Amino acid sequence: MARIPNYGQQRAERNRAKQAKAEAKAQQREEEKARRKAAIAAGLDPDLGEPVTLPPEDEDEDGKAG
Repeated sequence: MARIPNYGQQRAERNRAKQAKAEAKAQQREEEKARRKAAIAAGLDPDLGEPVTLPPEDEDEDGKAG
């Protein structure tokens, strides 16, 4: 004779899986945020890992001084 399905247990398993997936995604986001913050603090481009070069502040938008 077949057992009757335990819908409450099945729903609890699905909810546990959803929660674990959401926690893993949140952890990954936190790690990425920490990596980007560390790159910015080190003066690197957070996406490329290369040093950031900014134009001099005394130049206009067209590249001419003054």
